[in-house]
Amino acid sequence: MSAQNTQKVLQQDPQQSLYINGEWQAGNDTIANINPSDISETIGEFAQASSDQVKDAIAAARQAQPKWEATPLEKKQSILQAIGDEMIARCDELGTLLSREEGKPFAEGRGEIYRAGQFFHYYAAEVLRQMGDTADSVRPGVKVEVTREAVGVVAIISPWNFPTATAVWKIAPALAFGNSVIWKPANLTPASAVALAEIIHRQGLPEGTFNLVLGGGSSVGDALINSKDIDAVSFTGSVPTGRKVAAATAPNFVRCQLEMGSKNALVIADDADLQVAIDAAVAGAFGGSGQKCTASSRLIVMDGIHDAFVDGVIAKMKTLKVGHALDDGIFMGPVVDDKQLASNLDWIEKAKQAGANLAFGGERLDMPHDGYYMSPTLFTETDNSWDINQEEVFAPLACVMRVKNLEEAIAMTNDTRFGLTGGIITQSLRNSAMFKEQVQAGCVMVNLATAGTDYHVPFGGRKESSFGPREQGQYAKEFYTIVKTAYQKAY
Repeated sequence: MSAQNTQKVLQQDPQQSLYINGEWQAGNDTIANINPSDISETIGEFAQASSDQVKDAIAAARQAQPKWEATPLEKKQSILQAIGDEMIARCDELGTLLSREEGKPFAEGRGEIYRAGQFFHYYAAEVLRQMGDTADSVRPGVKVEVTREAVGVVAIISPWNFPTATAVWKIAPALAFGNSVIWKPANLTPASAVALAEIIHRQGLPEGTFNLVLGGGSSVGDALINSKDIDAVSFTGSVPTGRKVAAATAPNFVRCQLEMGSKNALVIADDADLQVAIDAAVAGAFGGSGQKCTASSRLIVMDGIHDAFVDGVIAKMKTLKVGHALDDGIFMGPVVDDKQLASNLDWIEKAKQAGANLAFGGERLDMPHDGYYMSPTLFTETDNSWDINQEEVFAPLACVMRVKNLEEAIAMTNDTRFGLTGGIITQSLRNSAMFKEQVQAGCVMVNLATAGTDYHVPFGGRKESSFGPREQGQYAKEFYTIVKTAYQKAY
């Protein structure tokens, strides 16, 4: 898809792609959006917000929020429903755009847009389910009402790996519960952000209710997290940046929600169905080029099934097709940019130096299109204490570790500073029950890949993976609303 075709998807000129107080604006600079599948293709030059424009967006959101919160429920519901309707109706078109700029296969890009539309549908329904509680006071003649109100102005900082879905699971509940939004997406994926902003713009929200400010973390991001006029910040990204967000918001008493990294384990029990184990491991480790916080990067395998499992995974890896994100039949596209590719290849060398056995892959690939391609990579005979098994790599790279029994597998699963997801492949109810009870993770999977969660239930982790209330489902209201307790004496 050429730059000209991009304009058919985006009605807005990328160089005027900031959306502030209901108007599209140019910035003080632009950045090139490069297709990682074919780096000769520039998708567009996208605007970058100035510090004054960030202040304007905050001021606009502050002024608009009371109007949006007071908007009748059925109108709010219909607006969110319409956003979801358009996203689903255009999932092929918008999924193509997403895959071009992020690099994931078209099937995944299309699926992400469709799922994001479902998020808006879910929270459209939640608008009409905002119920309060009543109680009798301990004092005679006094009634108590407990209600929820919008927090106020919410800054949303979202990542590039799920440029639409992760943003939407923040934007949709924020709007559903009456907040105004200032959204700073990742600079690697601005086109998908503008496409979503165009859809929201068409729904006629009060000007300033939703704002899009493109720019770098050190400029736009810092301006948002340090502002005293922001009421809440929801962030998804790395642990170091998450610490920075927490440190900046704390002095201003701004509520903070952080979703950060992980180092997820998938345990393969001796009694596992071998094909189920192979399929779950390959999908979890290499889907999306491993660029998921839920990726199965540690494969903890019991002795009795170890060799057959490794042989099966390697055999399946040999069949995986790597290629341009829009090519038919590919399993894995490129990684997102040159920095990520260089980091991935560096981690492969570190693993070799530590003593890991490179069982498959580990190289950059030459393809018909010049892009950031690498092979899916598997290491065996690794140690859980090594950096490759303790640090989030964000690559199509998995490491196998041997264990003797379930107790050792659970201990190894928990031996990390992260705790987002953990999984086990087993046919034993005892094994699954022990694993679910003892694993220190926010999301636990049995006979499934560690990657893949539903939108109507809570998502989040433990330890350094998450901080603050859970995202998604009805639990989102814990972050996007504030509780009010009212007492009234009737006579």
